[in-house]
Amino acid sequence: MKPRKLLCQTGPVGYWISLRKEWLLRDFKTWRSGLCYATHRDPTPLPCLVKGHTSLLMRHLHGVDARLQQGKIENLRLAAQRLNGIILEPGECFSFWKLIGQPTKAKGYTEGLVIAGTQLRPGIAGGLCQLANMVHWLVLNSPLTVIELHHHSDALFPDDRRTVPFGTGTSVFYKNIDYQFQNTTDQPVQLLFWLTDTDLCGELRTTKPFPCRYRIVEEDSHFVQEADGWYRVSKVYRRVIDRSTGEEVARELVLDNHSRVMYDPSLIPADQIRPL
Repeated sequence: MKPRKLLCQTGPVGYWISLRKEWLLRDFKTWRSGLCYATHRDPTPLPCLVKGHTSLLMRHLHGVDARLQQGKIENLRLAAQRLNGIILEPGECFSFWKLIGQPTKAKGYTEGLVIAGTQLRPGIAGGLCQLANMVHWLVLNSPLTVIELHHHSDALFPDDRRTVPFGTGTSVFYKNIDYQFQNTTDQPVQLLFWLTDTDLCGELRTTKPFPCRYRIVEEDSHFVQEADGWYRVSKVYRRVIDRSTGEEVARELVLDNHSRVMYDPSLIPADQIRPL
């Protein structure tokens, strides 16, 4: 006997109904949470830089149409404008989708690369994960508290000039798969974003230095071949360092990676392969 199809699997109409049902459930849960979400934006930089970061707009991705990367750049430009200058007062929360809204063609979003399960395909507003990844990276390097995060479960591409540990990104999909954090400090924080010709740029700022600084490190990174395929394995830690003494006061496991390799295994560097 064949398993019964879910409503979202019955066709376009069923998918539309199922998606909007999930949106309503999401809105209800948000209302019940009682959390206060930040909406105030001011692009004037706060005086203290907590963390800055840049990420390449165009990467060499094996088998990916460059046109989709060009579309991604325009999508990032539109979304970055919606996040730029957002200020979170103590206790306030950040929601990626509450600030950006539904990214539609009517709003200027175009086709970019989207991840659907384990598949890569063109889709409107594709590429916004890069902006969500940057937000998360800035937050990891601060005392702010992540309250919603959805890790990418697979290794989709080989590294191309990677500047952050593998696995420290986040998935986003309007509006059920969100990225959220809360300002659990006693001072306001601000996010700034802009694009140059080559990079997406971001900064996390506040009014005075926090007592600690943070360093994110990946350890024991390697690839192994298991019975059902290749996997990328590593552990990512966050080191908390007292700013006044320079001593490490905490070491937190952020992520224990065991990610299935979805690209051609022949692209795995030989010196990174380890036998089981």
